[in-house]
Amino acid sequence: MSLPTPCAATSRPSKATSCIQGPETKSLRAFNFSRASSNMDRPGFSFCICPDSRLLKDHISGLVNATETGGTCFERQVFWGDEALPPVFWEHLTLQGLFGSPRALVVRNAHNLPADVWKRLSTALARPNPLSWPFFCLEVPFERGQPKIPAHIAKLRCLDFAERKGWVWRSPGLDERGIRRFLQQRATDAGARFAPGALDAIAAAMPADATAAATELDKLLLAAGLDATLGPELAKLVSHEPDLDIFAFIKALQGGNAQAVWRQVQRDKLGGDSMVFPFIGMLLRETRQLWQLLSGEPVRLPPSVLPVKQQLAQQLGYSGLTRMLDLTLEAERGIKTGERSPEQSLDALVAGLFTVFARPVPRHTRRM
Repeated sequence: MSLPTPCAATSRPSKATSCIQGPETKSLRAFNFSRASSNMDRPGFSFCICPDSRLLKDHISGLVNATETGGTCFERQVFWGDEALPPVFWEHLTLQGLFGSPRALVVRNAHNLPADVWKRLSTALARPNPLSWPFFCLEVPFERGQPKIPAHIAKLRCLDFAERKGWVWRSPGLDERGIRRFLQQRATDAGARFAPGALDAIAAAMPADATAAATELDKLLLAAGLDATLGPELAKLVSHEPDLDIFAFIKALQGGNAQAVWRQVQRDKLGGDSMVFPFIGMLLRETRQLWQLLSGEPVRLPPSVLPVKQQLAQQLGYSGLTRMLDLTLEAERGIKTGERSPEQSLDALVAGLFTVFARPVPRHTRRM
């Protein structure tokens, strides 16, 4: 038994008028992707390539808000590429009606969708729905200034067409220049200003994560008081710990080090709604990777890491990995349905993970 893995990437069609190749797409051979932009004053679909979830959200909100004119209001729906796209997504993507309301269909972690799903998406995108604006978020890291897009996505005709139409937005996240722009814009929006030398000092102390940087800036704005002038001395108030190492987190669970685990959770403020979903996503990806290793599937890992993860996968076995998946998906469901707060779901998830590793959770380490 193994988890589904991406199918082999399809080759690029030789004709510009063809979306994808194969006998099942003969009806599309005469279809021109340019129809995706006809009769619309907005992109037919958008690709957003950035590893920072906050920057993605802000960019998409800016595009949608700028389009909401003349009484037009988009209903925003979010889907996740870590799981199968539900039937309602495909209905909103393809079905048209006279009285439907426009929708912004945001697919987070779209880079995790397998090749066969992208093939189906490419077919659907060749017939644009004027009531739907799909946003595909490829939350991949950048290397040497370029995003590391999976091969089966990079070869898609729809991505090539979007590039030529200017429907692709790329950002490596908050680099040295980006953090300055980010802070300047947020300070201006808040009616504050930077004193001479303050922007450089504060930017140098900020984390390279938009959510964390926004939180730190809000703290500095409070410290600035009614004057709303940010001085360079406020840089010393910036406090930020490195991002959570999900594998180190799992190793702490494996070793039964409850204090280290809870300290890690509290340090990264994972109880907040903005952080718990990235944590769940990381845990799902780590569990999926361990499953692939246990199944003997090829996984690209550094030589120093591969044997350690293989050993962990063997120790957990299919039953342990299945339980990890169940706990993680249950935490996600509890938040999305409103049954639990993000903090409650996270506490239950971590406590459940301790049982997977057969280690009791000491009561004095539990949060109240």
